[in-house]
Amino acid sequence: MPFHDPVPQIALNDGHTIPQIGFGVYRLEDAQAPAMVGTALGSGYRSVDTASVYGNEAGVGRALRETTVQRADVFVTTKLWNDDQGYDATLRAFEASLARLAVEAVDLYLIHWPCPARGLYLDSWRALIRLREEGRARSIGVSNFSEGQLDRLVSETGVTPALNQIELHPRFQQRSLRAAHERLGIVTEAWSPLGKAQILDEPVITRIAGRLGRNPAQIVMRWHVECGFVAIPKSATPTRISENLDVFGFSLTEDDHAAIAGLDRADGRIGPDPATLQ
Repeated sequence: MPFHDPVPQIALNDGHTIPQIGFGVYRLEDAQAPAMVGTALGSGYRSVDTASVYGNEAGVGRALRETTVQRADVFVTTKLWNDDQGYDATLRAFEASLARLAVEAVDLYLIHWPCPARGLYLDSWRALIRLREEGRARSIGVSNFSEGQLDRLVSETGVTPALNQIELHPRFQQRSLRAAHERLGIVTEAWSPLGKAQILDEPVITRIAGRLGRNPAQIVMRWHVECGFVAIPKSATPTRISENLDVFGFSLTEDDHAAIAGLDRADGRIGPDPATLQ
């Protein structure tokens, strides 16, 4: 059944809000995007997360035009790819993303990766500040940035990212970086919140799921919600799309949280290392 209760909104440091659960479209083909995003919107999602490098911004834009949900009610995020970093290149890349999405503005624009060896993320950030001032990117943030990189953005521009989207799931909980986010007033958003499904057979998760009569993915999504994170699960299966959002009718106990905390591993990263990706 579609999920109809409103998804909680998380306050950003710029006065805007973002739905706590959004629909991720990573690895979704452009031709698939209109149907899958349409399914997500029909299930109650009001946030869609794409990126230039995903190659599906046009499909997402088509979904936004074809849905009965008003554009103003859908929070749209896209991201600047690594090859487009630098002040002028960022502005050009943003224009291209807007054209593919066929929208006048996005709700959130992110620098996808810091690419420290390129030495351009600060210039890219200055371009994002300009886009926010022009009102074409309502909020601006980053993805995969470290504490030191976040501090540099703030100290050199005076503008704090609204959000840092990072790999985050029970096997890779990023406690130190989350503490930095709290210190700076930055929202934590989890990509790969389900750990690419690799964590769903963890006995700790399956045991909690059995007790609550939920599936393992719902337990992990509920963990994200109760920890205060924004999360963007991705699925191309309509039933799972709906189930991943249907996590507001139950709660985890303190013992559940303690057990999930114990799943954190130093080697739990499953995606690229932001320190070395270029």
